[in-house]
Amino acid sequence: MRLAPKSLAGQLTLLLLLALALAQGVAVALFAWERIEAVRHAHRDNAVLRAASVARLLRDTPPALHESVVAAASTGLTRFSLSREPLVEETGAGERAAAIARALSAALGTATESVRVAPLWTRYLDDDWDDDDWDDDWDDDHHDDDWDDDGDHDHDHGPRHKGPDWFTASVALSHGRWLNVAVGPPPGAPPWGWTFMLTFLLSALGIAVVAVLTGRHIAKPMRSLAAAAGRFGRGEAVDDLPEAGPVETRETVRAFNRMRGRLDRYVRNRTAMLAAVSHDLRTPITSLRLHAEFVEDAETRAKIVAALDEMQRMTEDTLAFIREDMRREETRTVDLHALLDSVAADLSELGCDIEVAESERVLIDCRAMALRRALRNLLENAAAYGTRATARIDRDGSGVRVVIEDEGPGIPEDDLERVFEPFVRLEASRSRDTGGSGLGLAIARSIIRGHGGDVHLENRAEGGLRARVALPGAEGP
Repeated sequence: MRLAPKSLAGQLTLLLLLALALAQGVAVALFAWERIEAVRHAHRDNAVLRAASVARLLRDTPPALHESVVAAASTGLTRFSLSREPLVEETGAGERAAAIARALSAALGTATESVRVAPLWTRYLDDDWDDDDWDDDWDDDHHDDDWDDDGDHDHDHGPRHKGPDWFTASVALSHGRWLNVAVGPPPGAPPWGWTFMLTFLLSALGIAVVAVLTGRHIAKPMRSLAAAAGRFGRGEAVDDLPEAGPVETRETVRAFNRMRGRLDRYVRNRTAMLAAVSHDLRTPITSLRLHAEFVEDAETRAKIVAALDEMQRMTEDTLAFIREDMRREETRTVDLHALLDSVAADLSELGCDIEVAESERVLIDCRAMALRRALRNLLENAAAYGTRATARIDRDGSGVRVVIEDEGPGIPEDDLERVFEPFVRLEASRSRDTGGSGLGLAIARSIIRGHGGDVHLENRAEGGLRARVALPGAEGP
């Protein structure tokens, strides 16, 4: 099952929506990355300024108040502690750690040697880092085993944040003491949210509406072209299509109009030439018939008159077919079963034994008079050479089949296609006494193919011939 749309408007809409989704995804990813970076820089700068402020405050306050200052300054994300030895032995080699050390030194107005910053911790971004690892790492990195001069244990102050430190730093104070600061990771900046989803949905809706309207506008000339090509292929009269739409569509429509005009002129010129030839043959046939009357030998005279009569019938059949072809009958909707039953009834009045099986109503678009003649030729051929003929209508998917069977001798396999050629008659099974001109099957196939269908012959296993007429576009009752 194909999920992709088949229409031009649907494919254009899907393409624009995919492009929108890709563009929105890239834009959101860039926006989220910039937002996270901005939050990290702000968090780092805030921690640096806070640490510098606490260090200056400790320098300006008596040692007895240091514990209170450290406790008041500590938060869940920034924790301070005092110790005799620095928590950070030396500044890390990374550029970020060095940048934080320089920023702290500049904020304190001291040399960089008095500030030590551990490398930035980045493992908190890993997907496989669990909470237990964070707690263990916190306990390992933030053990409190330093004692002050009075024998009191220095404490880390403030609520403990869950997870490893983003970075840690040690700042030298007076009297050989160090201020240690442990900074937790910056708060997350979620890249997705209702704002993004609403923006995407509104953008997708707007683009979908524009794409559908544009696709329909672009596809309208192509749909008209396809419908006109179908009608023209079935032999219907088609006027020039208006040239509209994009340049490529206009050029396609223009080419179709030129092709239709050329084919129409070619067919009409050929038909007119055949009509003229057939009409002009009447004069020499009539002249030969008059001269044949002066032939003294009766047997010879009879043969000549019979040959002239056959030529006359062939000429009249050809002219009748050409006149119907040039008439350009309009297409209309008819009941195929009623049409077939009517043809069979007319032939039954002439003595043909034809039976039409009962069928539900089947509507088709056709040139009724032309299709009537095609079915008449097939039924008359089956009744004349097969003694008895039967006809039925079978559904075939979106189309329909008319099956005509007779009980005659059949046709050699090699001649099943050849009998559709004009003026071809099979002497072994088609007697000249029947008066056939050899145009009936050729005319029937030409008409049926002109309706977008086809007709084929096959020999029945139980004897006789079967004609299968396939026609498109059948509708039920």
